[in-house]
Amino acid sequence: MTTTEPPAVPAHLEETIARLRTEVAALHAQLTRYGLVVWTGGNISGRVPGADLFVIKPSGVDYDDLAADNMILCDLDGNVVPGTPGSDRSPSSDTAAHAYVYRNMPDVGGVVHTHSPYAVAWAALGEPIPCVTTAMADEFGGEVPIGPFAIIGDDSIGRGIVETLQGHRSRAVLMKNHGPFTIGKDARDAVKAAVMVEDVARTVHFSRQLGTPQPIAPEAIDALFDRYQNVYGQNPTGSLN
Repeated sequence: MTTTEPPAVPAHLEETIARLRTEVAALHAQLTRYGLVVWTGGNISGRVPGADLFVIKPSGVDYDDLAADNMILCDLDGNVVPGTPGSDRSPSSDTAAHAYVYRNMPDVGGVVHTHSPYAVAWAALGEPIPCVTTAMADEFGGEVPIGPFAIIGDDSIGRGIVETLQGHRSRAVLMKNHGPFTIGKDARDAVKAAVMVEDVARTVHFSRQLGTPQPIAPEAIDALFDRYQNVYGQNPTGSLN
């Protein structure tokens, strides 16, 4: 009797995974467009809806060479799913961190890491970005917090992200001496948070050169966050947390 190997992924997920591969590959162009990465640094991942899987960028591949078929499919332990496109490559060195976030924050559908210069400068300072603009209140619901120092390679960074952001309205954390990680409802939402955290990091830095930035009252932050998350735009869907 002969046996056949089970398919790498269930047939009903193939189309969903293919779409996600295309989306995640294309979103990396936004990181270069907004100057959030240099060389091959940084990464984006997206959770496969309805499955314990996610798609992530391969390690050390030029941004110009990223494509749907070299995105890597992983399980929530960070293991590459064999027999799938890209499975002959090594996934991002941050894969264990992304996997830990997905395992422990089930509402998160996307994770992004960049080395954007102003946000990294705050991370090197080891200080949260204070909420001193309405844009920060809108997007992050308060300060952008600092996470602990952690060495890359295992899930230490992921633990720091989860410990810092669980129960926090911010979708961004500045890992100390490292840089920003952002989360979102999906990969695009997490990319938006990465773009916005660099924007506010730059603005608050400029403000500090002029003097002492003025804080916004907590009740005003609450009102601004609620309006932006639940009223602003064409199809508001509420905050992640």
